[in-house]
Amino acid sequence: MSDNINDEIDFGFQSVPRAEKESRVKDVFNSVAKNYDVMNDLMSMGVHRLWKDALMDWLAPRPHQTLLDLAGGTGDVALRFIKRGGGHVKIVDINEEMLLAGQARKVMQPHKDKLEWITGNAEALPLEDACVDRATIAFGLRNVTNRDVALAEIHRVLKPGGRFCCLEFSSVENPLLSKIYDEWSFKVLPNMGQLVAKDRESYQYLVESIRQFPDQFTLADMMVTAGFAQVRYRNLSGGIAAIHSGWKLD
Repeated sequence: MSDNINDEIDFGFQSVPRAEKESRVKDVFNSVAKNYDVMNDLMSMGVHRLWKDALMDWLAPRPHQTLLDLAGGTGDVALRFIKRGGGHVKIVDINEEMLLAGQARKVMQPHKDKLEWITGNAEALPLEDACVDRATIAFGLRNVTNRDVALAEIHRVLKPGGRFCCLEFSSVENPLLSKIYDEWSFKVLPNMGQLVAKDRESYQYLVESIRQFPDQFTLADMMVTAGFAQVRYRNLSGGIAAIHSGWKLD
C-alpha cells in the first residue's frame, strides 16, 4: 500500500485523497459518538454483544494481563476484558469525543482504576515497544487509513508471546443471507441513523465501509505480512463478522 498522501483511498464507496480520510472519519465519529452504543444495539439487534462475548472467549483474559483496546472509545471491549478477569486496559482512540463518551458511562466508574484513556492514532501508537500482553480492535480497523501500518504498530507494542484479536465485519458466505444482509444494511440502517441519531450520511458511510473492507483471507494475509504467527479466523453469524487471531512469537 502506497504512503503517497496524494493517492486516493476508499471512504465508503467514495474515493478521497489519502490525506483527507482521517479527518473525514473523525467527523463521522464526532457525529455518532453520543448515540454510538444505542445505535450498535439497534443496527445489530443486539448481536454485537454476542460477537464481543465470543471475542472474549477466544482472548481468555487473565489478571496479570494488560490489554491494548484500539479504537475502543466507548469501552465496551475493555469492560468485558475486566469483567472476565483481565488486568489493566489501555483504551486508545483517535477520536476524543468517543473517549469522552466512554468515560461518561456509569458502568465504567467502578473500574476506572484499571482503565487508561489515550487519544492516539493507530498508525503511530503513543506506546512503548513490547508493553502490552494482548491487543484488540473491534469494528475499527476498517476506518484506519493505512491498515498495514496499524497492524505493524500493534505487533510492535505487543510483548513476545502476546496475542492480537481483531473483530470486524467481514464477507458473508451464504448467498441468501448475503442478500438479506444487503437489504438490511442499505435500506434500513441509514434510515435508522436518520431517525435515531439525526445523521443519515454517517451511517451510510459506516455501511459502505463494511463492504470495502478486506475479506477473511485477505486480512489474514495482511496480519502475516505484519509479522503475526499462527493466524486464524473464526466466522460469526455466517461471516457477517469474523474474529482474526495472531501471535507475536518474539
